[in-house]
Amino acid sequence: MSRTSLPGVRQLKHLFSQSPFSPTRPVRSPGVRLGLMVVLFLVVLALASGVRSVAGSGPVPAVLAGAVVAVGGLAAYAAAVRFLEQRAVAELDPAAALPELRSGALAGVGLFTATLTLIAVFGTYGTASGDSIGGMTAVAGMMAGVAVTEEVLFRGVVFRLVEELTGTRAALALSAVLFGALHLVNEGATVWGALAIAVEGGLLTAAAYAATRSLWTPIGIHWGWNFVSGGVFGTTVSGDDTTPVGLVRGVVTGPEAITGGGFGPEAGIFSVLVCTVATVWFLRTARRRGHLYDRGQLRASRAVPTESSLS
Repeated sequence: MSRTSLPGVRQLKHLFSQSPFSPTRPVRSPGVRLGLMVVLFLVVLALASGVRSVAGSGPVPAVLAGAVVAVGGLAAYAAAVRFLEQRAVAELDPAAALPELRSGALAGVGLFTATLTLIAVFGTYGTASGDSIGGMTAVAGMMAGVAVTEEVLFRGVVFRLVEELTGTRAALALSAVLFGALHLVNEGATVWGALAIAVEGGLLTAAAYAATRSLWTPIGIHWGWNFVSGGVFGTTVSGDDTTPVGLVRGVVTGPEAITGGGFGPEAGIFSVLVCTVATVWFLRTARRRGHLYDRGQLRASRAVPTESSLS
């Protein structure tokens, strides 16, 4: 008797082929996909936190840990999309990775540099003894893992799938609020700081994704901003004072509305203003490219063409 003719085997194979979790059939409901992928990435974030804790803050361990977390996060997302949606992962097109990561990182560096320049003009920015190249390298590695996992979760999963349910505008708002709320767990977190980062980080990177339909650009922006903030200028990143000291130790003084206080420059008014300008630019680009969708427009076809962001 052949294996497939055993009693019940054909019935079980038939049931599996009809299951929404079958690798031969995509899960149609964006709500179901959203729930499954959020659970997956909560596990990924927990594992990433464990990896960073074990690795410590030394330059070499931090770079290796960042690489492991980044590659693991990207692989988990790509596998989940292929399994649940049965499509090519266009938003992680390998051909676009280097140019869009580079463009995004330069944008992030430029935006934070502009913010700190304004803070220095209207407040005071100085430096104390730094932790040299080693500290800067450690921050670069650590922030690679942070940028990938947070952008994949909040833009690749939350924004993208909520957009299928509600349209682009509602997805922008919801993903930004959730992104800000995540930062309330940081040591120096404040409600105003969380609101500020929801606008400057959540809206900015979601708008970048909407404009490009690629995750590489928001990942680059996120990494560039965090790296230059903590790794080069030595300021507090999102209220987290556990970040290794970078090239210098930054000392920012002045009114808290300008400097951001203990949360760091991200809670200052100039950070919000600078990132709002960039967000508007990305949204105008998204509108010009026809990438702003109303509720239900994306349900028929989930695959959206990827375009370069800063071309």
